[in-house]
Amino acid sequence: MKKESRNKIIINIIISGMCIIFFAVMFMQFKTIEETDITAIENMRETELRTAIAEWKGKYEEAQKQLEENQKSIKEYLKIINDNGEASELIEKDLEESNMKLGKTDIYGEGIVLTLSDTEEYIIDTFDLIDLINELRYAGAEAISINDVRILSSSYISQPKDGLTMISGQRVTSPFVVKVIGNQTYLSSSLSLKDSGYIDRNRARGMEIDLQTKNNVQIVKSSNDRETKYMKVEEK
Repeated sequence: MKKESRNKIIINIIISGMCIIFFAVMFMQFKTIEETDITAIENMRETELRTAIAEWKGKYEEAQKQLEENQKSIKEYLKIINDNGEASELIEKDLEESNMKLGKTDIYGEGIVLTLSDTEEYIIDTFDLIDLINELRYAGAEAISINDVRILSSSYISQPKDGLTMISGQRVTSPFVVKVIGNQTYLSSSLSLKDSGYIDRNRARGMEIDLQTKNNVQIVKSSNDRETKYMKVEEK
C-alpha cells in the first residue's frame, strides 16, 4: 500500500510539471521586434493588414484548440491513475514529446533545407525571415531552425540599428540556412507555388533561394533554456 501511495504521489508531481509545460507552450507568443523601420507597418496596404489579422486569428484559434486538447489529456491521465498503473508510461511519452516541442532535445526527421542569400539586388531583412517562418508553420512544419538557432513559439526576431539580424539574442547572417522537419512534399509544394509561393515572390525581388528535400534533417536543441518562475498549477 505504501509503495502504491508513493507511486501516485510521484505521478501527480509529474502531471503538475506537464501542466506547467502545456500552459507555457500555449501562452508564449512569437514576438517580433523591428527597431529600424517602424514606418513599414504604418505603410502596409489595407489588404496586407487584413491578411495579417486573419493570420493572427488563425494562430489564436489553433492555440485555443491545442489548449483544449491538453486539458482533455490531463483529465485522461487522472482517470488512468485511479484505474491502473499505466499512467507513468503515457506521461513519460508525452514528456518526451513536450521536450521536443520546447526545443530541449536534438531531433531529426524528413523535411527540407532552404538557403536564402543576399544579392546585389536584394538584402534579406527581418520581415523576410518572419514571412518564411509563418508560411512554413501554415504548411505543417513541426520544427524549424535558422543557422542552427531553434525557432520556438517564444522566439523573437529583431534587427537592431546596425542592420544585423538577431534571433532570441543570437546573431545570424546571410546565407540563412533554414532547416525544417515536416512532410517534405507538402512543404516544398507550398513554397514553390508558381508566382504566389514564397520562392517565386522573393526570387522576383532579387533574393537567391535554394530548396532541397531531405529524408534526414537534423535540428539541434535550443541553447536558450527559459526557466518558468511565475506560472503555477492551480490547486483543486
